[in-house]
Amino acid sequence: MKPTRILVLLAFAAAVGATAPVAARDAAKSRETTVAVAPQYDTTHVYVAPEDVDKFATSFLATFGGKSTKQVVATVTPTPSSTTSQLLQTPVGTVSLFGFKTPIPYPFGAERNGYLVTDIDEAIKAARTAGADVIVSTFPDPIGRDAVIQWPGGVNLQIYWHTTKPDYAPFERIPENRVYVSPDRVAAFTRGFLAFSRGKIVSDDAKAPGAEIGRPEATYRRIRIESAFGKMVVLVTDGHLPYPYGRETTGYEVSDLAATLAKAKGAGASVVVEPYTSDGRSAAFVVFPGGYVAEIHSLAQKSAARAVGK
Repeated sequence: MKPTRILVLLAFAAAVGATAPVAARDAAKSRETTVAVAPQYDTTHVYVAPEDVDKFATSFLATFGGKSTKQVVATVTPTPSSTTSQLLQTPVGTVSLFGFKTPIPYPFGAERNGYLVTDIDEAIKAARTAGADVIVSTFPDPIGRDAVIQWPGGVNLQIYWHTTKPDYAPFERIPENRVYVSPDRVAAFTRGFLAFSRGKIVSDDAKAPGAEIGRPEATYRRIRIESAFGKMVVLVTDGHLPYPYGRETTGYEVSDLAATLAKAKGAGASVVVEPYTSDGRSAAFVVFPGGYVAEIHSLAQKSAARAVGK
């Protein structure tokens, strides 16, 4: 082999050797990067009739504490529409409250939550890579940009980005996004959401007590996930669910369940599932004015101590 060619090959090998660690670091960084911001920037989307907006807001805030932002009337969809819009910010969860004055454009109203992301374009790319469908392409709203994605199993989620970065206090207790999926789609849903959120499974109980889904004679699979977006519980069922199970989208953790339920009832809400105990927590289901269903729970003392200590 000619000396010149040897020198070229050596130079090429050195260049490859020098760039390989950089490429490896970039790949590792890509795997570790999350588009999530923090749980306090994620909201539960609640749609009620315009005449129920104030009643719902008053009841919800009386139950959990906190405050509302100023109510505005805006177009929050990519096609013409009009709705009242406000944030109900409590120590245990935030609600994006909508009271549409016009018919609600499809598919809005079916999304469960809104997640703030660091970069809307990167978030869409990450969602597609993780197996989600983008069912509403990116569109501008009054304070930023939004899109709606759908995960395997038919779980709709809105992602959004703000032009001006918000600054909210952390929750005292992080709420739980409650997702019902079928056994057929749970693997695809879990795999996709974990890839997107960079989260982890904290428990996977194949025989969770059926009392948690209104079927005390049965068992079901329950998966708990935590990520920078917050907490999620995946309830894997055959769809044989008595009311109101499956209607709730969020579980709110409180320090004293009995006291919270008393506040809820005093503020016009109805307890539709009386308190029961399972998996180290006491839980109940409440319907607020306007029809919004919420799971509310408090941890048993031992479970609470473990949560604080971890």
